[in-house]
Amino acid sequence: MALYESEHTIFMRDMMAKHPEWAEDQLTGRALLWDRKVDLSEQKALRESRETNKSYPYDVNFEAQ
Repeated sequence: MALYESEHTIFMRDMMAKHPEWAEDQLTGRALLWDRKVDLSEQKALRESRETNKSYPYDVNFEAQ
């Protein structure tokens, strides 16, 4: 039994074979959004600076004690 490959997968394999220079562009685009160093102290500061949600924000007469 052959493994299924979608039309999109076949198309992308064909295009990458025809344009091998796209591999570098693909890595550059990935680095913009995904391959970033995580600053744990900055994440902690952002997490601590958030305000907590009110228990029922839709009741205008409700005030948290």
